[in-house]
Amino acid sequence: MLFKDVIGLADVKQHLAEMVKQNRLSHALLFLGKEGSGALPLAMAFAQYVVSQPQPAPVVEDLFGGFSPLETIPTFTSPDDIQSLPAFQRAEQLIHPDLHFSYPVIPRKSGDKPVSSDYISEWREFIKQLPYGNVYDWLQFIGAENKQGNITSDECNDIMRKLSLKSFESDYKVLLLWMPEYLGKEGNKLLKLIEEPPPNTLFILVAENDEQILPTILSRCQLVKIPVPENRDIEQALINRANANPDTAHQIAAICEGNYREAMQLLQHSEEDWQSLLRDWLNAALKGGPVAQIKFTEEISKLGREKQKQFLRYFNHLLEQSIRIKVLGPQLVAVAEKEKDFALRLNKIASVSQQKAIIEEIDKAAYYIERNANSKILFQALTIKLYHIIQNKEVVTA
Repeated sequence: MLFKDVIGLADVKQHLAEMVKQNRLSHALLFLGKEGSGALPLAMAFAQYVVSQPQPAPVVEDLFGGFSPLETIPTFTSPDDIQSLPAFQRAEQLIHPDLHFSYPVIPRKSGDKPVSSDYISEWREFIKQLPYGNVYDWLQFIGAENKQGNITSDECNDIMRKLSLKSFESDYKVLLLWMPEYLGKEGNKLLKLIEEPPPNTLFILVAENDEQILPTILSRCQLVKIPVPENRDIEQALINRANANPDTAHQIAAICEGNYREAMQLLQHSEEDWQSLLRDWLNAALKGGPVAQIKFTEEISKLGREKQKQFLRYFNHLLEQSIRIKVLGPQLVAVAEKEKDFALRLNKIASVSQQKAIIEEIDKAAYYIERNANSKILFQALTIKLYHIIQNKEVVTA
C-alpha cells in the first residue's frame, strides 16, 4: 500500500516520510484515529515504506586504494517511488519477512489458543478488500459471529518471539498491532519490549479509542493523531475509486463526517429515497396520529440495522443544513436544491433550539441501534419525542 492509496491526510503523510528521511523514528508509534479515518491503511503504508527502505550498498577497494560502492542506492523524490523496489512488492503482499502483524482473533474451536499468524491468509485478503474496515468487519470476515475477539497472552508471547529474531533483509523489524484496545492485562507482558526493544525494532499501534488502551502501554508510545479526511477528499475518492456520480458523492461526503467506511456503506444504499421516508415519518408524527405512527414504525423496523442508522444519519444531515441555512442564510450554504428545499421546510416547523434537541435524540437512537435495541420500540419512542419537541416545544427525557 502506498501513501497515495490513503485518502487525504497530506500533512500526516509528509510528517511520517520526513521522520524516516531524517532518521527520527521513535521505537513505538500510536496511530490514533476514528473509525473510517484511514488510520489502519496509513499505518500499513508507513510500515511497508519503512521495511522497504533501500539498504546501504556494499563497497569494494579499487586498484588505487580507494573504495567505491558496488551499486548505486536509489533516491526518491516521493515516498511512493519506493514501489519500484522488490522489497516493497513483498511488503505490499504482506509477505515481507520483517513485517509482522497482530490483531484480535477468535478460537476456531473450543480449547484453541489462537495467535494472529493463524489468520494471516484472511488478514491479507481483508486488507486487500476492506482497508477501511473496522474490527466488527474483521471479526465477521473470519466468521466470529457473536464471539468476542481478543489479543491474548499467547499472542503477546508470539510477538516477543518474533521480535527477538534478527531482521532478515530490512534495517527494521516492524510490528503493526491493530486495535490495542483488545489487549487485556496480558498486554503488560509487552511493556519491557516496547520500552526497550531490540535495535531497529518499530512498534506501530493503530487504535480508535485511547481511553481503552492500557495506560502503561499508552505512556510508552509517541502519538500520531490521524484526523478525518476532508469532505472533498472523500468525495473525490467516491468518484474515482467507487465510480459514484458527482451528486451522490457530494451528498454522501457531507453525511459521513470523514468516515470512508460509512461512505461506502451509504453508497451501497444510495438509491434509497430517504427524503420521502423522512417526509412520511414527520407527517405521521405531527399529523397522522397513532395509526400512521404505528404503520411507519412497522415499515422502518423491516429495513435492518444498517439502513436504520443511515436513515437517521441522513435526517441529522438535513437538520444540520437547516440550522446552517437559518444562521448563515440560504445563499451561503452549498447544498443540493432538493435538500435545500427540505431544509427550508424544516426551518418553518422547528426553531434552531428544537432542531438541536432533535439531533441529540437521533444521536441517542443511533447509539441504541448499534447495540441491537428493539427497533419498533425505539422508533415509536423517538416518534413521540419528535412530536413533543416540535408541537409542545419541550424535550421528553423519559
